[in-house]
Amino acid sequence: MNRRNMLQWIGGACSAVALTKFGVAQNSAVLFEGTRRSLQRYSIPDWFRDAKFGIWSHWGPQSAIEAGDWYARNMYIQGQQQYNYHLEHYGHPSKVGYKDLVNDWKAARWDPEHLMSLYKKAGAKYFVSMGVHHDNFDLWNSKYTRWNSVKMGPKKDVVGMWRDAARKQGLRFGVSEHLWISYKWFAVSHGFDKTGPLAGVPYDGVDPKFEDLYHDADCARLVDNLDWNDDDIPEAWKKHYLDRMTDLIDNYQPDLLYTDGHLPFEDYGLKMVSHLYDVSAQRNGRVEAVYNSKNSTDCAIGTCLLDHERGVADVIAKNPWQTDTCIGEWHYRRGAKYKSAKTVIDLLVDIVSKNGNLLLNFPLPNSGELDPEEVKVLEGITDWMAINSEGIYSSRPWKIYGEGPSTETKIATGNFNEDKQKALGNADVRFTVKDGRIYAFVMGSSAQATVKALGLACPQQPGKIRQVSLLGYNGALHWKQTDDALQVTLPQETTSGIGVTLKVELV
Repeated sequence: MNRRNMLQWIGGACSAVALTKFGVAQNSAVLFEGTRRSLQRYSIPDWFRDAKFGIWSHWGPQSAIEAGDWYARNMYIQGQQQYNYHLEHYGHPSKVGYKDLVNDWKAARWDPEHLMSLYKKAGAKYFVSMGVHHDNFDLWNSKYTRWNSVKMGPKKDVVGMWRDAARKQGLRFGVSEHLWISYKWFAVSHGFDKTGPLAGVPYDGVDPKFEDLYHDADCARLVDNLDWNDDDIPEAWKKHYLDRMTDLIDNYQPDLLYTDGHLPFEDYGLKMVSHLYDVSAQRNGRVEAVYNSKNSTDCAIGTCLLDHERGVADVIAKNPWQTDTCIGEWHYRRGAKYKSAKTVIDLLVDIVSKNGNLLLNFPLPNSGELDPEEVKVLEGITDWMAINSEGIYSSRPWKIYGEGPSTETKIATGNFNEDKQKALGNADVRFTVKDGRIYAFVMGSSAQATVKALGLACPQQPGKIRQVSLLGYNGALHWKQTDDALQVTLPQETTSGIGVTLKVELV
C-alpha cells in the first residue's frame, strides 16, 4: 500500500496506530483532507450513539448580568428589554459597554468537580462547556485574544477545568463555539440611539482601543443585518476564527465540537473539522470526535452529526442526531421558569426512540452554582434515570418509535419546534431495543399499561413474548399478550408521574 492510498484508507476506524504500522509517525497522521469529499468517509463513533444524554454549561460573561440570553447584543439595541435594563443598572452604552461588564463575572462559588459529580449521577454520559459565545470572549487560555477567562472575569481556565472534571468522572468532553457569527452579531456595538437625548452618539464599540472585542469599524455596515450566513464576513475574520478554533482543539482535544449554525466559511470550516478528527485519532488511536452542525446538507453523508436546536423529529432518523435544549433560557435569567423533570424525560425518551441524543443546558448564574429550582429539576431527572436508564443507554430504535395520542399530530423535523410536541401521558409509549429486548416507556401514571404495538397480530409483528418485567420492581407482574395488545397490571407502589419502563423479552 503506497502512502497516498494508505492515507485514504479510513473505513470509519482507520487509526493513527494503524498508520504507524505502515511507517508513518503517529503525530504526522492526516486522515482527512479539508474537503467535503474526504469528510464523507467519517462516521459517528459508537460512544456517542450509546451515550444518549449529555449536559451542557452555556455559561460565560453574559451570565454575570443574570438577565437572559444575548445580553451583549441586546444592550446595544434601543428598545430591547436588556437595553432598558442596562440603562437602569449600568448607564448608557456609549459610556458603559460590554467591555466594562466582563469582569463582573466572578464564578465565586463555581465547583466544577462537584457539579460534574451531580451531572454524572443524573445520568449524563458527556458534558459540554461553552467555549466562546457570539460575544467574542474565549473561556480558555486563548493565545489569540486578551478577551478570555484567564486574563479577565474569573481568571480561570473555564474550559480546562470543566474538561478535567468531566474526564475525572469518566464523561466524554465537548466544547461549543458560537464565534463564527460574532462579526455580524456584535456589529450593533458600533451603532447609536435613533431617538432620545443621546440620539446619534456612538456606542462604545466604535472605540478603536477595543476593536479586538467589538470588531473593526467596517462591521458597522452590518448593524441591521443578522442573516445567519457567511455573507459579508471578511477573510481576515475567517482566518482569525480558524486560528482560535485550532488553538482550542490543540490544547483541549474535545470529544465533541458544537457549532451554533452550519459548518462555517467552507474551506476554513472544513480544515477545522478535519483537524478535530485528526487530533482525535492521534489521541485515541481512532477517530472518536463528533462535530455538530445544524445544517442537514452538511451532515447528509458522513462529515458531521446533525443537531436540532430546541427541536424534535417526527420519524426515526437513519443517522444519529442530537437535540440541544435548555431547562430555561440559554444564559441565566433570574426568575426564569424551568422545564420540569417530567418534560425533560418526555423529551429524552422521545428523542432516543428516534435515534437521537439529548444535550441539556443547565444555565449557571454569576456564582457558578445551580439555583434551588435547578437542583430540583436535576434531582427529578436523577431519580428517574436511576431506575429507567437501562432502556436508554446503548439502545437503538425499534420498528416504530412509539404509539399513543402524541404520535397522532405530525411535527416536521427541525429546530425550535419542541413546544409543539404534546406532553406525554399514560397512553403514550416510546420504544427502544437492546440485546434483543424491547423497552417500552409508558409515559405517565396508570394502574394498567396497554401497549398495542406488542400484540401478536399487530402490524409490527413483535413475536411471542416470553417475559415482561418492570425496571425498578423485583416482583412478578401480571401480564398477558393478546392479538391486540400487551396488557400489564402495574404495582401501585411503582407508579410514577413521569413514567415507567417495561422490559419485554421474546421467545
